[in-house]
Amino acid sequence: MRPTMQMIADRVGVSKNAVSLALRSDPSISEEMRRKIEQVAAEIGYRRNPAFGELMSQMRRSQSAGTRATIALFNAHNDRNAFRKHSTIPSYVEGCRQRSLELGYQLDEFWLNEPETSGERWVEILEARGIRGVAIVGLMGENRLRECMLPVVDAFPCVVTGVRTRAPALSFASVDHYILTKIAFEKAVGCGYKRPGLVLDRVIDGLVDYRFSAGYRSGQEGLPGRDRLEPFFDVGNGEENRQHFAAWLERERPDVIFTLYNVVRHWLNDLGIKVPKDLGLIQLEWREGDPDWAGMNQHNEITGKVAIDMLIGMIHQGERGVPPFPRATLIGPTWVPGSTIARPRI
Repeated sequence: MRPTMQMIADRVGVSKNAVSLALRSDPSISEEMRRKIEQVAAEIGYRRNPAFGELMSQMRRSQSAGTRATIALFNAHNDRNAFRKHSTIPSYVEGCRQRSLELGYQLDEFWLNEPETSGERWVEILEARGIRGVAIVGLMGENRLRECMLPVVDAFPCVVTGVRTRAPALSFASVDHYILTKIAFEKAVGCGYKRPGLVLDRVIDGLVDYRFSAGYRSGQEGLPGRDRLEPFFDVGNGEENRQHFAAWLERERPDVIFTLYNVVRHWLNDLGIKVPKDLGLIQLEWREGDPDWAGMNQHNEITGKVAIDMLIGMIHQGERGVPPFPRATLIGPTWVPGSTIARPRI
């Protein structure tokens, strides 16, 4: 079988388009990535078709110098500065930026909650900027788009990162929240814990179609009935009155807790509970800023990259509007060991 660009793309983990750009030394591809692609091409014996390469060069020379397709990156969070200041969103954005650059696309950033901007006005702005497609990042409060985005969805290919949207339902990329919690549960049991507990905001769980709690409930199936604890969902109230959280601890008596929130560690310290001596902690969204935590790396930057790959595929296929069959790409999480849990006892 003759080596192809797709074979190189599969080996390196990039798109076929990125391989094409690298092999013609396009400046949009980083030097490190170009060398990696060229090395793999040499290893498998790939050779470009000279006639085809010359034809493509002529086509590129016929285009205006410096032209570059552009993608709109919409900040859907209530905070205008969420792309830089939020604890989670910047990693999605970084992934989007990296993949767009690798594939030769520019990014224009917009804030979805810009006051007094109608859907029709957004379409005018995006068309004036030469936008080819739209990536939506930062839906944290709910998984429904604002009504002003509906004309945009009709006019451009659109993809969402992090969550599945409803009304309209769009194609999206996110971590697999169900398997994430299931793996965390299995790791806890492997460390000898017998009564895992879940501390989570109900709104966040609902935002991901209750896949966090579904993975938790699934893990509980392997435990005796007496060790299947009820989750603590009232995180907001817990911040206002830590006694509510303390009452849950006393009632359910977990020996390890799964959570998204660093504040839980402070609550335990205030209650005189030592981690991990008295109780273990597992972070369901492990971050480099908390290296001592054990937890699950969601790889949000990979989610951002995959969302851009999906979007560019939609652009090339001429897709726009609400898809009849929305596609979902789920990213596998990985376990990160840390000092907030006991060492495995098996």
